[in-house]
Amino acid sequence: MSQQLADMRRIVIKIGSALLADPETGEIKRPWLKALGEDLASLRARCQEVLIVSSGAIALGRKTLGLNSGPLKLEESQAAAALGQIALAHAYQDMLGKHDLNAAQILLTLKDTEERRRYLNARNTLSTLLKLGAIPIINENDTVATNEIRYGDNDRLAARVASMISADCLLLLSDVDGFYTSAPNKDKSAKLIPEIAEITPEIEAMAGESESAVGSGGMVTKLEAARIATQAGCHMVITDGKPYHPLKALEHGANCTWFLAKASPAAARKRWIAGGLEAHGTLTVDAGAITALKSGKSLLPAGVVKVDGNFQRGDAVTILSPERTEIARGISAYDYEDARRIIGHKSGEIETILGYRGRNEIVHRDDLHLTKG
Repeated sequence: MSQQLADMRRIVIKIGSALLADPETGEIKRPWLKALGEDLASLRARCQEVLIVSSGAIALGRKTLGLNSGPLKLEESQAAAALGQIALAHAYQDMLGKHDLNAAQILLTLKDTEERRRYLNARNTLSTLLKLGAIPIINENDTVATNEIRYGDNDRLAARVASMISADCLLLLSDVDGFYTSAPNKDKSAKLIPEIAEITPEIEAMAGESESAVGSGGMVTKLEAARIATQAGCHMVITDGKPYHPLKALEHGANCTWFLAKASPAAARKRWIAGGLEAHGTLTVDAGAITALKSGKSLLPAGVVKVDGNFQRGDAVTILSPERTEIARGISAYDYEDARRIIGHKSGEIETILGYRGRNEIVHRDDLHLTKG
């Protein structure tokens, strides 16, 4: 599947600390980053959307602050992250700027990917940046973390971002070239597994631990990332990120392991909406809206005749026919109070009614699953 990277519409690339930061000097490996920038420019030239989840802030900041190697206290990690994040953002800005590409910094916490309203805000921001042609550079917001920081372990965050943004591919640039039957540095008989269709207990038993000097996590976290990504309809690939031009190398047949999703991101998301969310309200629609929904269109305020329930923006709602029969389920772009105010009105009137410019749709077609044809 490495030859199919060119076919992926939206790609999340996770870059580990060991690839970016020199453990001796605490500085960015700029020749490597320059080569990566050329690879990224090639993806964008093919009109592929790219998001980067980058570790490295703490690894870059600790040397400047004179912090010794080894485990850091929470407040030391936070201080190192605050300093290193500036250097990291500037490095990406300079690298992408040479190709007339814009970098946008996004700092997330686990709460931002788990709490519904914060999740929606992050998703909308990332979607807008991609629409405008920017490349989001995402890192964990270590400076405000309230629990122990596992610095450099952004595998699962990358998988959550890939799920959030409905990416087609999550690419983990690692210090290993794929998933092996056992640790290849300890077992000479270890064999690379080029493709994994299902994460079985046998596969889980093969995972080892990271031995990187500047990163944490390992195959255990990568398997967890693969599970999150593939359940969201996103393929995941692990390949060696150390050589220059690692993306080009992947496309030309470099060693790697692909974890295969069983459905597309859109299908996985609609399945999640249909069966994974509890509805908190109902929207009753007219016959015209039903026809529009069945033709694949979004639900506009003009087609809604009644709102029931007490739901918030981002909650699931059931969409009913005039006879009160369920025809669809979706995620509301408005809370129940604002929804009640705009139903029956044209989308162009929303800003006048509410005093802010919201979405044109009450339920966007990407957030909607028809339950009755």
